[in-house]
Amino acid sequence: MKNNMKSLCLLPLMACLFTPLGYAEDCDNATTQADMNACAGRQYQAADKTLNSVYQQITQRLKGAADTKKRLVGAQRSWVSWRDAECEFAASGVSGGSVYPLVHLNCLTAQTSSRTEALKEYLKCQEGDLSCPVPAQ
Repeated sequence: MKNNMKSLCLLPLMACLFTPLGYAEDCDNATTQADMNACAGRQYQAADKTLNSVYQQITQRLKGAADTKKRLVGAQRSWVSWRDAECEFAASGVSGGSVYPLVHLNCLTAQTSSRTEALKEYLKCQEGDLSCPVPAQ
């Protein structure tokens, strides 16, 4: 499990590796592969930051529920492993090519955004909803 957390921490760094000095600021008009890769890296970093914020909100609500928090951590680690494997597979058709970072990072962004939306649903739990593991605020 420690390796999964290491890869989770290294993903934002990986995005930086594909960010050349002097990248285009205007991602809507990026024309070079390097600029598109850099933009995809920044989009992934933003999605990851949002995910981490929502995850932290949930862990705050679970402060008094150690077993439930442990399950959340396990679920998140499993999800990170799945996401990484899924995106490696999704980008495998362009493995070794200059477009690989773009395809891989776009997948990471999409999967991370999807997970964020799923976690946000736990923050909407109503008091008394026994099917929801996160207490209402």
